[in-house]
Amino acid sequence: MERLLRGTGSTTALIFFLLKLSVAVDIPLSVRQVPTITKQSGVQVAFPFDEYFQIECEAKGNPEPTFRWTKDDKPFNLSDPRIIVSDNSGTFRIPNEGPVSHFQGKYRCFASNALGIAMSEEIEFIVPSVPKFPKEKIAPLEVEEGDPTVLPCNPPKGLPPLHIYWMNIELEHIEQDERVYMSQKGDLYFANVEEKDSRNDYCCFAAFPRLRTIVQKMPMKLTVSSLKHANDSSLSTEIGSKANSIKQRKPRLLLPPAEEGAESPVIVLKGDTLLLECFAEGLPTPQIEWNKMGGDLPKGRETKENYGKTLKIDDVSYRDRGNYRCTASNALGTASHNFHVVVEEPPRWTKKPQSAVYSSGGSGVLLCEAEGEPQPTITWRVNGAPLDGHPVAGDVIFPREISFTNLQPNHTAVYQCEASNVHGTILANANIDVVDVRPLIQTEDEESYPAVVGYSAFLHCEFFASPEAVVSWQKVEEASPLEGERYHVHRNGTLEISNVTEDDAGSYSCWVENAVGKTAVTASLDIRNATKLSVSPKNPRVPRSHVLELHCESSSDSRLKPSLKLSWGKDGEAFEANGTEDGRITIDGANLTISNVTSEDQGVYSCFAQTALDNAADVTRVTVLDVPDPPENLQLSHRQNRSVQLTWEAGDSHNSNISEFIVEFEGNKEEPGRWEELARVPGKDTTVLLALAPYVRYQFRVIAVNEVGRSQPSQPSDHHETPPAAPDKNPQNIRVHASQPKEMIIKWEPLKSMEQNGPGLEYRVTWKPQGASASVEWEEETVTNHTLRVMTSMVYAPYDVQVQAVNQLGSGPEPQAVTLYSGEDYPDTAPVVHGVDVVNSTLVKVTWSTIPKDRVHGHLKGYQISWWKTRSLLDGRVHPKEVKTLRFSGQRNHGMLPSLDAFSEFHLTVLAYNSKGAGPESEPYIFQTPEGVPEQPTFLKVIKVDKDTATLSWGLPKKLNGNLTGYLLQYQIINGTYEIGELNDINITTPSKPSWRLSNLNSTTKYKFYLRACTSKGCGKPATEESSTLGEGKYSGLYDDISTQGWFIGLMCAIALLTLILLTVCFVKRNKGGKYSVKEKEDLHPDPEVQSAKDETFGEYSDSDEKPLKGSLRSLGRNLQAAESADSLVQYGDGDHGLFSEDGSFIGAYAAAREKGSADSTGSSAATFPLRA
Repeated sequence: MERLLRGTGSTTALIFFLLKLSVAVDIPLSVRQVPTITKQSGVQVAFPFDEYFQIECEAKGNPEPTFRWTKDDKPFNLSDPRIIVSDNSGTFRIPNEGPVSHFQGKYRCFASNALGIAMSEEIEFIVPSVPKFPKEKIAPLEVEEGDPTVLPCNPPKGLPPLHIYWMNIELEHIEQDERVYMSQKGDLYFANVEEKDSRNDYCCFAAFPRLRTIVQKMPMKLTVSSLKHANDSSLSTEIGSKANSIKQRKPRLLLPPAEEGAESPVIVLKGDTLLLECFAEGLPTPQIEWNKMGGDLPKGRETKENYGKTLKIDDVSYRDRGNYRCTASNALGTASHNFHVVVEEPPRWTKKPQSAVYSSGGSGVLLCEAEGEPQPTITWRVNGAPLDGHPVAGDVIFPREISFTNLQPNHTAVYQCEASNVHGTILANANIDVVDVRPLIQTEDEESYPAVVGYSAFLHCEFFASPEAVVSWQKVEEASPLEGERYHVHRNGTLEISNVTEDDAGSYSCWVENAVGKTAVTASLDIRNATKLSVSPKNPRVPRSHVLELHCESSSDSRLKPSLKLSWGKDGEAFEANGTEDGRITIDGANLTISNVTSEDQGVYSCFAQTALDNAADVTRVTVLDVPDPPENLQLSHRQNRSVQLTWEAGDSHNSNISEFIVEFEGNKEEPGRWEELARVPGKDTTVLLALAPYVRYQFRVIAVNEVGRSQPSQPSDHHETPPAAPDKNPQNIRVHASQPKEMIIKWEPLKSMEQNGPGLEYRVTWKPQGASASVEWEEETVTNHTLRVMTSMVYAPYDVQVQAVNQLGSGPEPQAVTLYSGEDYPDTAPVVHGVDVVNSTLVKVTWSTIPKDRVHGHLKGYQISWWKTRSLLDGRVHPKEVKTLRFSGQRNHGMLPSLDAFSEFHLTVLAYNSKGAGPESEPYIFQTPEGVPEQPTFLKVIKVDKDTATLSWGLPKKLNGNLTGYLLQYQIINGTYEIGELNDINITTPSKPSWRLSNLNSTTKYKFYLRACTSKGCGKPATEESSTLGEGKYSGLYDDISTQGWFIGLMCAIALLTLILLTVCFVKRNKGGKYSVKEKEDLHPDPEVQSAKDETFGEYSDSDEKPLKGSLRSLGRNLQAAESADSLVQYGDGDHGLFSEDGSFIGAYAAAREKGSADSTGSSAATFPLRA
């Protein structure tokens, strides 16, 4: 608008809008039109849990609109690096990264093209602060029973809505009733307090649900003083009654407060909810009543809440204005207050301006009317700029309408009507689109002009025109007139663009237009990036004598780099090109280095950049730090026997605040010249009262400390000597050591030299048997060292022992007695073994009798079992004696022996032991372990295969664990698929036979074989092997698996190809043995007991962590004895892995694994095999 006004030099061309045959038309985008805003944000809140905050502004128009923003009515630049701008839109995002409070404000979007500028409503962006109650110490409140009181909440400000709750520390709500009420501001009122109101945890909670935040005020203590003081209950009742009658009073309003007078005004917006509250103190508790003066309360919209203290009227209308009265009453009187309610309303449209399209010479009217309370003020704008003072010739502007006559194309613009009152503002855009030039432009076409970001650019357009012409500039690619404060067209046609940005780069058109026509030239604006500097580090704080390196990071346009020159300066004076003459400060282009920093190096350092078109500078302030100067002028005062006051003056802190002072002392009790720390004092203090020990000649000094380090010590103070005194403390850590029975070597921590308080320090040691009668005298001995050896009359007997410090001025405090025991001796008797219970073939439980306490002669630590194997029950072979031991802590009479050999004979003994050592062993006890299941066979091999037979051979198990009764042989088809065949069982009852020939097998089929050795107690783990049978007419010798040979596979493939391709594919897939890893075999064909365990959930055993197969074996349900596991010593003796409860009972998994007899085998394919439990 302003551009057109400047171009025409008159007031005719821009305020032109509307309507001749005013018909609202939606203009297609293919037709040139002013911008129309299609989408904009409402109020935006920066919630801390959002990823980003988006402010939207989208518009349509032809040419395509461009966008700019204002914030708080000032231009807002979207070049902030944190802002993400959407393409072809005014929408931008602010990521929730770091502080965003500086983005808070009221935004307005302007969408512009060559024909006009549309303006959005204000978009408020709110960055809520985190609400917090102030840290405060709330004084306890004491009120007499019957008096009123108020507990203030004063909640912090935060994003509405705000919900307030009063609760105790257990988060239980404070009960409210006619006597207790929480006001709308959150304060808790008591009309009259009662004794039950006393508590120390009244807590006010403020909840801000939109912020997902709840904050708590510090707990408040309310104490209600009772009026009953008499001891006698009847008298107490009488006194209480009299006191209550004294406290009785008529109502007095606390809400509204008395300072508001007898009437208070209340403003409420139409459609909102009106809330009026009254609360009165008094005794008895007053009742509240409400009424409307000169009328009735609105039926159906009014409710009384909080025991009548709050009057609520929903959906307020103008008929609800007037005077309302609340009346508080009790038996002694009444009190009342009037509320003058005023109903107001934000602006709302009654006639909203409508967009329209006009032809040249037309006329029209633009209407804008709004209602509200107070009456809204109407303001007109055109293309975002105020209309006041810019009337268009022939047009008539009224407060609520604009009349247009003889509309011309240059009337095209966007008009804005804004209606506002104290309660808000509404905005409407109305587009006026009006749909004749041959000036001579003298400036050469396609001139190029350089400019730098942030500076002004001048594009020339000298012209001659008749009739009078209007000059306008626009970007060629956008074809929209330049609008805004940055653009100025001089009278000679030159365009000045101030503060150019990279977005300004490109080709511009200068249009010169008159009543006949128009013409144009183009000019290109070549934008060079502005030179930028950044000195780092920013404002460094450098300790003295350190090295400081400053770096000047520069960025400049590549076309300006050849002319870029950097220089450095300090405090406004430039450095030489290479630094200082002494070489301590060196400059290497963008780097400045200061070696051995001194206090003179402190100041403001500048980096300067100069190019052919621009210049830039950046600064950093260097602060040099040093340790403080030593404190001075130490003075002693208030000298006492046990204290003295020390005062000093702090030295220069050298740019780093003193954090603390360290007071040290030198005393005649320590080495001369040895200073020790006595006290630490906060850096803000320079006086301290020092606590001293007796019998010391003191001298003091002070050291100052800051972030750099410690100062040199101050000069020493005068001497201060304290007189001697008796000891203040006795020795600590009294303990006993004994190397032989009845001996006590008493030891303690000696007093330090500063604790002796005087000359002649000794230690008085007294002792007597614990529990001795009062007539038994304490034995006593005084020593100068800190050890005393005493021989007692009893072994491992408790004694009361005291150690007291004594010097020439007296004794220390009365000592505390400690209990010490005299020396231990070995136990002198052995336990008696009661028996051995067999749990299974490798585990037994041993029981014994405990020894009497008087035979322990010390602290019983536990019992030890020793055992050794004597012979095997399988072959009667005598076993050489190899003794194993296992200890059991504490007083117990049983223990478990694990990891025994099955079917063997053992001897065992039991002894007791204490801290001194072990006592005598019991007589050897003989026991035997039963048979168990064998280990797996040492090997299983297929030594011969044919088309339907296979011969297997195996080796005996390493441990038979009993008399071998035979073998269980099992086999099943596996082939090369995920399906497995049925499991077949064969019981071999000849233990001495090491081989077996299987018949009736399928030809050209792969099998898996399982062999288990068995005793009368069951069968052990299997040995496994896989092999394939042959086809017709083929033979295999020892260990040959022809199906895996290459020549065999080739021959089979050749024969199959001569018959049928389909059969060939199937045959090859079934018979191609292939080679694969053991793990893959196990994954493909697991042992049957794995599947059995899955089908029948037998025990806990699994060969490996194998994957489940798709096929499922039939149930293997024979009730055979499970194989036994090897037991570990760690599980039964002392240690972290013991399986015993606190009373010594066994907590193992063996209860379900006791020996069971094996069932008879049928030898059929339906037979089952034993599984390990």
